[in-house]
Amino acid sequence: MDPSATSTSAAADGMTITRRVAIQRTAMILGAAISPSFLAGLLRAQSAAANAASKSSYLTPKQFEIAGAIAERIIPKTNTPGAREVGVPAFIDLMYGEYMTEDEKRLFVAGLAEVDAAAQATQRRGFAGLSPDEQDALLRRLATASQNKEKSFFHQVKELTLLGYFTSEPVGRNVLHYDPIPGRYDGCIPISEVGNVSWTR
Repeated sequence: MDPSATSTSAAADGMTITRRVAIQRTAMILGAAISPSFLAGLLRAQSAAANAASKSSYLTPKQFEIAGAIAERIIPKTNTPGAREVGVPAFIDLMYGEYMTEDEKRLFVAGLAEVDAAAQATQRRGFAGLSPDEQDALLRRLATASQNKEKSFFHQVKELTLLGYFTSEPVGRNVLHYDPIPGRYDGCIPISEVGNVSWTR
């Protein structure tokens, strides 16, 4: 048996487990169960999105631009990558095209249209053309107005953004610092070797 094939398989299994943990933690952040259609396509969608171009395959170019702008305001670039940088818009586009139900698709495109129409009405510019502060203010206002709705576009786009971000390979490797082959475990070491800080106080 080829040893490299074994190591490749082990690495793939490790990444799958990592994504499962990421999905569980994302569900905790959202405070709700993740949509079954999103779960069904998550692993394949993220793998495809990692190599996707910055163009849409299913959403219209305008819808893709608005979705990307919203995702970037949910997770903006700071000292860690923003949603756009790790391919979240492409992830959303693929989830929309291949895994959303027809009802989910209708809710999603209607939400994108509502966000852009509100931007045009208040600022006379499309949502993607607003400043970050203007985008944040508009999203907060529309999200608050939809809080009592049974199904909300804002929960949907937040769910997609968090799933796409925290299960992406760049975030897994460079932000979450996942190590598929960790070093040895030392159960009892002098506190001086870890900065003289006790994390159990």
